[in-house]
Amino acid sequence: MNDDNNPGQPSNPEAAYVGPTPTTPPAHGHHIPPTFGSPQATWQPPQAPHLPQDPASAPQSAQPGAKRGGAPVKVAGLILAAALVGGTAGFGGSMIGDAVLDRPASQSAVGPQSVTVNNPGSVNETTAIASEVLPSVVTIEVAGSNESGSGSGVVLDKEGHVLTNTHVVTLGGAVADPTIRVTTADGRIYEASVVGTDPIYDLAVIKLKDPKDLTPIEFADSAKLNVGDTAVAVGAPLGLSNSVTTGIVSALNRSIQVASSALPDNGAPQPDQGEGGSGSNPFQFDIPGMGSQQAKQSISIAVVQTDAAINPGNSGGALVDSKGRLIGVNVAIATAGGSSSGGEAGSIGLGFAIPSNIAQRVADEIIQDGTATHGLLGATVRDASSVQNATVAGAVIDTPTSGGAAAKAGLKRGDIVTEFNGVPITSASDLTAQVRAAAAGSDAELSYVRGGKTYTAEVTLGELQL
Repeated sequence: MNDDNNPGQPSNPEAAYVGPTPTTPPAHGHHIPPTFGSPQATWQPPQAPHLPQDPASAPQSAQPGAKRGGAPVKVAGLILAAALVGGTAGFGGSMIGDAVLDRPASQSAVGPQSVTVNNPGSVNETTAIASEVLPSVVTIEVAGSNESGSGSGVVLDKEGHVLTNTHVVTLGGAVADPTIRVTTADGRIYEASVVGTDPIYDLAVIKLKDPKDLTPIEFADSAKLNVGDTAVAVGAPLGLSNSVTTGIVSALNRSIQVASSALPDNGAPQPDQGEGGSGSNPFQFDIPGMGSQQAKQSISIAVVQTDAAINPGNSGGALVDSKGRLIGVNVAIATAGGSSSGGEAGSIGLGFAIPSNIAQRVADEIIQDGTATHGLLGATVRDASSVQNATVAGAVIDTPTSGGAAAKAGLKRGDIVTEFNGVPITSASDLTAQVRAAAAGSDAELSYVRGGKTYTAEVTLGELQL
């Protein structure tokens, strides 16, 4: 199995995208509330009937779980933060496409086109942040033959490159050749095309056609974040563009597992399952009128956790600091119930964003090469908590791949990896997320425990093949 597969952890929480919100045809006059998410919730201790795969060998099988450099954080459900506000409405392809692309912007991107200040004498920090960031955040509408939805994105440069989530531009893996329309904060509408998608970290870059006067977002160094720092989310939750919510960074070095948005039936890259197979995937995309889509795989990603309210439609939008600089790309939220429908589908104060440093690397590679690379450790791994008599949390090396990065670094079966590039590792998913966050061929330092003693090793990562 690959290092990032973790079939032995069936109790992991569910996840769903908070990305594009499915939009309904104008005849219905409103946006359908997001319904992406996993149907059940379980809070069970880790089990290991099978060895999960090496976090560096291949993308994970369907074992979603949120955690922070420690035991997986078990929540009732994780909804892909960009959960398409809308998704498939089920009224027929051409009707949906026409409904999304022919209506005025005011119907698809509801909200003010600038920051409203009625009392300049009481302007606060959040007002200043919103004024700085809103011009760099856009609303993205996506339509397929039978599907439509909307999410958010951030402007990368004046040439028209916009960063968002893969699940936004593929409608959760349902569309291979989307029609995309982008609305800026000041109401301008552009057609856009996909430059490249990265299903391993759920990031994608699109490019606007003939853009003018765009305001690129400024990136912050996410490695310098502190728990308690100001965090402001900007995007189009539930189709309400130019929405601003505020909170703090509530946790760092978290790892979550979410359903993959790859398109196995449409020629898109699919993560290699490895020797152990994928197992069953508990994540489903429940789009109105479309029924549930069973994702065949899941991915592990490192995230910044925030209590700023994030809802379906925020996916791909900005999470910024007190200076209006990007610290993360909103990707998922946790839900309190097993269903993503009704009131439980909204924010409960657990939102997740892909750190800006990872997002910037992936975006740069996509713009340059059309795709992004990811590291490979080359070993099957499992949670140390699943090993009898284990005394420390981490990711246990089961079988290093001959000639792989782990073997070359001297790692052996039974070694427990506890740190990777300075980030605490408390489970297989943590290690997978951190290895995948690094570029192929990059050097990394890890700490591991062998025979009760701690050692460090330098490793040159291989390349994950999609």
